[in-house]
Amino acid sequence: MSDSLASDADLAGAGRRGAGPSTGSRAHDVAGGTPRAQVAGALAALWQITLVRRAVVLASLAALWQVAALWQNNPLLFPTFTDTMSALAEGLRHEDLLPASVASITVLLKGYALAVALALVFVSVAIAVPFAKEVLLTLTAMFNPLPAIALLPLAMLWLGLGEASLLLVMVHAVLWPFALAALTGFEQVPETQRLVGRNYGLRGISYIALILIPAALPSLLSGLKIAWAFAWRTLIAAELVFGVSSRSGGLGWYIYRNRNELLTDKVFAGLVTVILIGLLVEVLFRLVEQRTVRRWGLQR
Repeated sequence: MSDSLASDADLAGAGRRGAGPSTGSRAHDVAGGTPRAQVAGALAALWQITLVRRAVVLASLAALWQVAALWQNNPLLFPTFTDTMSALAEGLRHEDLLPASVASITVLLKGYALAVALALVFVSVAIAVPFAKEVLLTLTAMFNPLPAIALLPLAMLWLGLGEASLLLVMVHAVLWPFALAALTGFEQVPETQRLVGRNYGLRGISYIALILIPAALPSLLSGLKIAWAFAWRTLIAAELVFGVSSRSGGLGWYIYRNRNELLTDKVFAGLVTVILIGLLVEVLFRLVEQRTVRRWGLQR
C-alpha cells in the first residue's frame, strides 16, 4: 500500500515537473510572444506606415527599370536606373539642375498663388450674387477644357518671352479647376452650419472665412491638388517650348537642352526630378489633410 502511494506521488511530481516548462512557455507566448511572432508584428506595424509602402513601390519600380534597361542594352534610348541616378547627382553637384528646379518652383508658386487668390474672389462673388454664379459656371465650362499650353503662343505674342507669359498660362491652368472645386464645396455646406453663421451675425468675408471654407475644406484641398497637377504639367510643357524665364532656365528647358545633345541619362535625370518634386508635394498635401480634415472627421 505504501509502495503504491509512493509510486503515485512520484508520478504526480514527474507530471508537475514535465508540465512546468510547457506552462511557462505558454505564459511566455501569451505575455511576449515568440520571436517569430514579434518580428511578424513589427513588420505588420511597419507596413501600416504610408512612407514605407511608397518606398517599397518605388524600389520595385527602380528594380524593374534596371532590369529592362539592362535587357535592352541601349543607353542612348533607355539608360539604366544607376546611370540616371549618377546623372542626377552630377547635375545637382556640378551642373544647373538645382537652379533649374528652383526657377521652375518659383514661377509655379507665383502663378499658383495668384490663380488661387483669383479663384477664391470669383467664387465668393458667385456665392453672393446669383448672376455672378452663372457667369462663373459659363466661363468654367468654356475655359476648363481648353489646354493651358494652347494659350502659350498668344501669351508669347502678348507678353513676350519671359516669366509673364508663363504666369498667364499657369493662371489659366489653375484658376478654372480650383474655382469649380471651391464652388462645389461651398454649395455642399450643410444649411445648419450656414444658419449658425448667420445667427452669429457673420456676413461677407467673415462668413466665408469662418463658415464656408472650414466646412468645404475637403473639396478645397482636392481642388488644390488637382490644380497643382495641372500647373506642374503645364509649366514643364511651357518651359520645353522656350524655357527661359528671368534669365534662368527651368526644368523643362534642362530636359529639352539635354535631349538636343543626346544626353539621355540627363534627360531621365530631369524627369526623375520632376517626379520627385511631385511626390514631395503630395506628401505635403497628405500632411495637411491629416492635420485638418481627417482629424476633424470630415474625411476618412
